[in-house]
Amino acid sequence: MTVRLDVGFLPLADCAPLVAALELGFAAEEGLELTLRRERSWSALRDKLALNRLDAAHMLSPVPIAMSMGLGGLPLKIDALMVISVGGQVIGVSNALAARMRAAGPMPEFTDAAAIGRRIIETAERPIRVGAPFPFSMHAELLYYWFSALGLAAPEGVTVRTVPPSLMSEALAADEVDVFCVGEPWGSEAVERGAGELVLPGCAIWAMAPEKVLAARRDWVEENRDAAAALMRATFRACRWLANEDGRATMSEILARPAYLDLPAERIERALTGRLVTGPGGEEAAPQGFLKFYDGGATFPWRSQALWIARRIAARTGLDQAEAEAAARACFRADLYRAALSPIGADMPGASEKLEGALTTRQAVASSTGEMFLGPDSFFDQQVFDPQEA
Repeated sequence: MTVRLDVGFLPLADCAPLVAALELGFAAEEGLELTLRRERSWSALRDKLALNRLDAAHMLSPVPIAMSMGLGGLPLKIDALMVISVGGQVIGVSNALAARMRAAGPMPEFTDAAAIGRRIIETAERPIRVGAPFPFSMHAELLYYWFSALGLAAPEGVTVRTVPPSLMSEALAADEVDVFCVGEPWGSEAVERGAGELVLPGCAIWAMAPEKVLAARRDWVEENRDAAAALMRATFRACRWLANEDGRATMSEILARPAYLDLPAERIERALTGRLVTGPGGEEAAPQGFLKFYDGGATFPWRSQALWIARRIAARTGLDQAEAEAAARACFRADLYRAALSPIGADMPGASEKLEGALTTRQAVASSTGEMFLGPDSFFDQQVFDPQEA
């Protein structure tokens, strides 16, 4: 019996697992007839998921947590079934700010988050206008963490503007933002259009930041356990396939189609492989670990990552920390992940929480097959987040 599912996405490089699940037949092999629905903004995608017009969605990792905490539009229990991408964000600046940064001395290295952040703080006009695709997003969390760690309180000390990913280059060109964080290839699009420059990859702030999740309403998951598990298996198989660089080259051609990103395949391939053009002179950078779909336990919905997000949101919004943590633990569904993927031999970590930021190198950890390696997962300021500490 074939099960029909409608799944929403935004046109970003990290929607690749869902597109691969459809186009390469992983979904069909799991008995699913998958229809992918392209949306223009995260708010539209969130609302359609909440209003039962979508069964599941490619979603910003903080959104299920925020909604489960009663924030962000329609308060509703939303589950993150699995992580489908880690990293893939870029931080860029306007041409005017880039010029001021250069006037202050040689530009710091592309992966030096501390030096780049300090240069921005020293040279930008006040208040710094920051562009992020959504209030509850890893883009916003990375920017706030980065600036605050360097002494500029954020979001309090900056002006935050919500800009859909595909419109970020237009916001730069219209002089509406000075600094932005966005998922690829829309940062590269700003460079192509001559609207700005890329100065830092998101992975330089947090090397293992969960970017997108496969999200679904909790009531739908409870009523459709088999379909949810099938969708997770199809998506997991797609993530595993994308770990191969040849797979990413093929996927760039597929994502270039009008139904998906409708951009040149070469630009999408740069996003998928992390070989970026950062400036108008063709300057290039290839940060290690820029975008992960599978390696390093990337697909596992770590509850410790959910807790990191929840504590930061609770602190900003004044919500009770204990209640926020309970909501976060409940919506990152490590239990469903284990149940759905263990039967197909997916390697499972020995625990569902871990220290975040503790690994500076790739290390073997306890797992169901004894073959799992995690890390590096460092924060740029060498902080370590312990989910057991209040």
